[in-house]
Amino acid sequence: MAHLPSRRRLALAVPVVLSLTASLGFLPTAATAAPVTAAATQTADAGTLAYVVNTKVDHRTIGSVKKAIAAADGTVVATYAKIGVIVAHSANPDFGAQIRAVRGVQSAGATRTAPLSLAGTTDEGAAKLLSAAEAAKTATASAAAGASEPLEADQWDLRAIGADKAAEINPGSSKVTVAVIDTGVDDTHPDLAPNFSAAQSANCVGGVADTSEGAWRPYTADDYHGTHVAGEIAAARNGIGVAGVAPGVKVAGIKVSDPKDGLFYPENVVCAFVFAADHGVEITNNSYYVDPWLYNCMDDPDQKAIVDAVNRAQLYATSKGTLNVASAGNSNHDLDSDAIVDSSSPDDSTPVTRTIDPHECFDVPTQLPGVVTVSATGVKGTKSYYSTYGLGAVDVAAPGGDKYQIPETPSANGRILSTMPNNAYGFLQGTSMASPHVAGVAALLKSTHPWASPAALQTLLKAQADNPGCPAEPYDGNGDGVVDATCVGGKRVNGFFGFGVVNALRAVK
Repeated sequence: MAHLPSRRRLALAVPVVLSLTASLGFLPTAATAAPVTAAATQTADAGTLAYVVNTKVDHRTIGSVKKAIAAADGTVVATYAKIGVIVAHSANPDFGAQIRAVRGVQSAGATRTAPLSLAGTTDEGAAKLLSAAEAAKTATASAAAGASEPLEADQWDLRAIGADKAAEINPGSSKVTVAVIDTGVDDTHPDLAPNFSAAQSANCVGGVADTSEGAWRPYTADDYHGTHVAGEIAAARNGIGVAGVAPGVKVAGIKVSDPKDGLFYPENVVCAFVFAADHGVEITNNSYYVDPWLYNCMDDPDQKAIVDAVNRAQLYATSKGTLNVASAGNSNHDLDSDAIVDSSSPDDSTPVTRTIDPHECFDVPTQLPGVVTVSATGVKGTKSYYSTYGLGAVDVAAPGGDKYQIPETPSANGRILSTMPNNAYGFLQGTSMASPHVAGVAALLKSTHPWASPAALQTLLKAQADNPGCPAEPYDGNGDGVVDATCVGGKRVNGFFGFGVVNALRAVK
């Protein structure tokens, strides 16, 4: 699943970036990449699979490929002409092979391994809601400390990156929007409503954007992930609940999780990146990996097509001025190693254990070129026990929480406190929680430097980060006496923290 337990990562590995860019990347011309949708029903019959078909970017080629799709018993669901991506459905078992043989098709493949249902996050473990008694205790401590928000005393993460002090200087500009590509955002939450941008929100499930009122909201209270992430970024300093890293910026919700299995399929994410770009979003937060493969290997035609399609979409967003930030993952994998055992893919059917090379098989979107990859830290400032890492893979780090690192706060909870659906608050941990801290700091940087490009913002993020360097002692994240990971690199850049832990106070100065 796109998940409640595990995953994420890339960035500085120049050979990987160059090879991906050479084989897949291009920056489409300006104009819109909005899809032309099929009038046919979106409901798929039993045995039908979804596909991404990646073509040359010209209308003649796209037109001929669409005809070939129909001839191969396929139905076009959406056409993103400016990036050459077509989303199609077909029950033809030979559809992928037939379409890959069509002139003008550069890659094509199924986006899942099981038939469509009628219709992964990176947090680690179940959520813990804050009780009324705990909230009252925290509110008393917050008032005594002079904090503006009742639950701020439990937000050790804000203080760890100077976000509390940064808010006094510059809380962020309302002209900057961070879109949360996730399970949906509950914009009725009192901490989110003041900063929510409905005009930049949508439901992209199925590969077509639905902008009807409330389409971006979570299906149920159990789909809390996106709401929690949104609060970490931009919960308002309004005397209610918690505060976000950038409490003055706008936040939008783009829902991409499937209503039946909760997975984040490629066509949904393609839609989300294009929608964000075409609606003026400055930053996207991506606390998930694209299902069904944790790592997509370039020697597999289906997985290659997934990498190609999502890469085209995120590069299009970058070309329109959008910085994409993603979580590195919760598998404690070294993304600069020679081999990683993946026992979770595909997660929409029966997983098969395989050994992959993370330099040739990619976690999407975090390992795509230009995407900011974020690892997680706990209250002690060390790598979180679950966080994926890797020299040349991680760009920066941020608080993501760690149940083994306990803060001196009223709740003594080492995880991250934020907003939950139905006006609630709760604790979560994961690189899912680290990524929005970086997205929030990026939003502060964009507010301070409004003309900064995505590349410039990424440079600024790295420049203002504090790097503690590799730990002096062998790393034992859970304290069981076993070395869990090895940090490689120096004080300037290393595998655990990249260029360092982001600093909100420096961002506004």
